Amino acid sequence: ACPAAQAGDDIDHVLRRILDPALLAARAGETEDPNPFVRYRHRFHSYQVARAAGWSDERFVELVRALDEAIAEVDGSSFRTTPLVRSARLDAELGLAGGGVLVKDETGNVSGSHKARHLLGVMLALEVAESMGSADPEAPLASASCGNAALAAAVVARAAGRRLLVFVPPSAEEAVVARLRALSARIEVCEREAGAAGDPTVQRLLAAIEDGAVPFTVQGNLNGLAIEGGQTLAWELVDQLEGAPLDRLLIHVGGGAFASSAAQALEESQVRGDIPSMPVLDTVQTQGGYPLHRAHERALEQLEAEPGEPIDPEQVAGAISQAVHHRSDYMWAWETEPVSVAHGILDDETYDWAAVIRAMLITGGRSLVVDEATLEAANALARPVVGIDADHTGTAGLAGLIQLTRDGIVGPDETVAVIFSGARRDADAK
Repeated sequence: ACPAAQAGDDIDHVLRRILDPALLAARAGETEDPNPFVRYRHRFHSYQVARAAGWSDERFVELVRALDEAIAEVDGSSFRTTPLVRSARLDAELGLAGGGVLVKDETGNVSGSHKARHLLGVMLALEVAESMGSADPEAPLASASCGNAALAAAVVARAAGRRLLVFVPPSAEEAVVARLRALSARIEVCEREAGAAGDPTVQRLLAAIEDGAVPFTVQGNLNGLAIEGGQTLAWELVDQLEGAPLDRLLIHVGGGAFASSAAQALEESQVRGDIPSMPVLDTVQTQGGYPLHRAHERALEQLEAEPGEPIDPEQVAGAISQAVHHRSDYMWAWETEPVSVAHGILDDETYDWAAVIRAMLITGGRSLVVDEATLEAANALARPVVGIDADHTGTAGLAGLIQLTRDGIVGPDETVAVIFSGARRDADAK
C-alpha cells in the first residue's frame, strides 16, 4: 500500500512499478525457457531487488523452479507458455478473414486461468523480501474472491506452505468452496448487508490486512506486485506474434488487474522495440455492472473526446492526474449487487481503473458493455469453433469483439487478439 495514503483523502493510491529503461531494453540473459517466470525474470522488480541484495541469477531461478514444481504437485499443472491459436472458422463467423482473430488460451494455465500468474509474482516478491528480513514469513495471506482468484491463491499458497484466509460471498459455488477447503484455505463467508455499497468480501479483506495479513490478491490497489506476474501473459503474446502486427486487444474487466497488467506490459514492449506501437485496447464489462465504463465516459467528457479517438499522451496524463485526485467522481461501488452469467467480472468496483483508462485513451480503445445474449453467443462459439472449453467470463472478450464487428467498428482486415481465461467448471466461477 502507498505510505502516503490517508483515510478519506479521495486519492487513488495505486503503486506502479518503474524500471530503468536500460533494463527494459536489455535482452542479455533472456532465454526461450517455457516457464515465463524464468524467461522474463530480468524484467521483474523482484529479480532486480534480489540481485541488488546479493542473490545470484541461479538462486532466483532455483526459487522459481522450486515453487513451480510444488505448484505442479498441488494443481497438476505448472507454468508454461500458453497457446496462441487461430481458427479460420471463427474468422469467417466474424467476417475478419482479411485479418483474423488470435486467441490466447489461458484455460490450461495453473488453476485454469491467468490469476495464478499474478499471484506467483507476488509470492516471488514475498520470498525475496523475507530473505532480506523486510517481510514476516509467519503473516497469513488473505484474498477475497468466489472463484478463479481464490483458487489460484489457494494453489500458490499451499505450494509455498503458507496460511491463506479467503473471504467469499454466500453465492460461492460449492465445488469451488470444496476445492478451497481441500487446499487448506480458511474460508469466511461474508453476507451483503441490505443498502450497503461495496463488496463485503473486499471490506473484510481490508480489515484482515489492517490486522497484519498480507494481501494475496489480484487487486493491484492492495498489492501492486500483483501486476508484475500478470504482465507475463502480454509479454508472451508479443513474442508469439513474432513481429506480426496486432491492431486490437480485447480484455474482460472485473477488478482491473488483468487489463492493467496487459496495458503496462504492452507499453514496456513498445519501449523495448518488440512492437512498433501499442494495439488499441478495448475492455469488456457486462450490463449487470460496468463501473469502468462509467469512469471512462467521465474521462472522455473531461477531455471533450469521442470513444475510439486516440488522445495525445500529455493530455491524457493531465486528465488521469485530475481523476486520481478526485477518485469518487470517477470510480465508486456499483449501487446494486451485480448479476451476469459472466460471474468473474462482477466486481463492485474496478480497482485498477486509472491505468486501464489511460491505456484506452491513448490507444483509442472503447469500454464496451455487452448484454447477456452476446455473452451467451460468444461462449457458444468457443468450444465448437475454436476448440476451447472456457466459461462465460473467459469468453467475454470474444463477446466484446462480436459487438464491435456487429457495430462495424472492427474492419475485415484487422488482426485482433482476445484472451480466453477461465476453464469451464461445474459452474462458472469468479
